[in-house]
Amino acid sequence: MEAVQPVEQTYEDLVSELDRLVGQIESGQLSLQDSLAAFERGMILSRRAAEILDQAEARIELLTGSAQAPTLAPASDL
Repeated sequence: MEAVQPVEQTYEDLVSELDRLVGQIESGQLSLQDSLAAFERGMILSRRAAEILDQAEARIELLTGSAQAPTLAPASDL
């Protein structure tokens, strides 16, 4: 039997699901267990969304040539 590969969510899908989860948690209608599960799922989604934004930022910097190498302070300034 073949393993099912997870479908990669877009940034917009992640934000939409996060918004839905926040609404559920804020409604107060979830049990404690369900609230914790929703919070945990939200943290996973939030981290993935941040990764996507970081990748987009790196790509923009690469395309625009604005990526800057870190500068080192002279030893005399330390």
